[in-house]
Amino acid sequence: MAIPLVDVRAQFAPLRGRVLEAFADVVDSGRFILGPNVDAFERETAAFLGTQDAIGVGNGTDAISLVLDALGIGPGDEVICPAFTFYATVEPVVHAGATPVFCDIHPETLNLDPEDVAAKVTRRTKAILAVHLFGRPAELDALPPGIPIVEDAAQAFGARVGERRAGSVGVAATFSFFPTKNLFALGDGGLVATSSDELAERVRMLRFHGSHDKQTFELVGWNSRLDELQAAALRLFLPELDGWNAARREAAARYEALGLGGLVRLPPEEPGHVFHMYVVRTEAQERVLAALREAGIGSAAYYTRPLHLQPALASLGYEPGSLPETERAAAENVALPMWAGISADEQEQVVACVRAALARRGAAAGARTG
Repeated sequence: MAIPLVDVRAQFAPLRGRVLEAFADVVDSGRFILGPNVDAFERETAAFLGTQDAIGVGNGTDAISLVLDALGIGPGDEVICPAFTFYATVEPVVHAGATPVFCDIHPETLNLDPEDVAAKVTRRTKAILAVHLFGRPAELDALPPGIPIVEDAAQAFGARVGERRAGSVGVAATFSFFPTKNLFALGDGGLVATSSDELAERVRMLRFHGSHDKQTFELVGWNSRLDELQAAALRLFLPELDGWNAARREAAARYEALGLGGLVRLPPEEPGHVFHMYVVRTEAQERVLAALREAGIGSAAYYTRPLHLQPALASLGYEPGSLPETERAAAENVALPMWAGISADEQEQVVACVRAALARRGAAAGARTG
């Protein structure tokens, strides 16, 4: 039986009836945009995250764009960010007319290396986009002081930075509710969280064409709003999130208990990590991926061409070798099946497949040297 990389349906299956009822209520109400479910979800997520405000938007990419716009970032400005992340992290920076400045990552956490960040700060640096990659909180307190930190928490809803939730530490945070995320919608959706009244007010206006009332337009804005159907589903999923994240952490511990650490390099344990993805490292990346694929087991290698080497960003002038830890992680990472509810039997099959793949490599190497 095939094992997916992520089984979204298995997570929300127990809530399916309630989701359909909530959808029916929205349909019967005739309120589909910025209605009572969005209002309630914004209050509930702000309380969950520990921020003063939360603003529902169309998707996670828009969330970053709206924050950069609200901060007044534009041409001539620089925004520091990692290159080992999804392309959506940097797109809004380029669209704003600012210059992305890529920093290397820490080899253990795969998040921004604070020392490299400090080395690349200039007088034009207007923000640091810190990604909580794969559900692991970035080292925010180690980043250079005095520069606004925007948390790209798309992969880390519910993670903790010390005693605080990821998304409550920086000047603002952005979230995605893409269906594979820890807190997921049944379609697109996003969120901006902040404790700045001024920033929240600007993001609320910007998401709605720069207006409060559809009559007077004070800003050149966007059209990016979380819809009522998605908010209704998210309101049902939010109370389940801590339990889902605990199940992910249990699954991560089970991979280690099954002996996976003797085969590949495991992601280091950290109390606040919520394992959006379970990403290991091996120099035999292609061999392991091929074996998993052949066995019908979902897997992926992420960001194999990091952002600084993407064709669309070639004008920035980065060359291969300029971010060595980023490029090493790109060549070695393998994401294994992970979701809340993955069974021990499924994980045993995954580990057995990895073990067999690496044993075949060892046997082939022995034959060549014999």
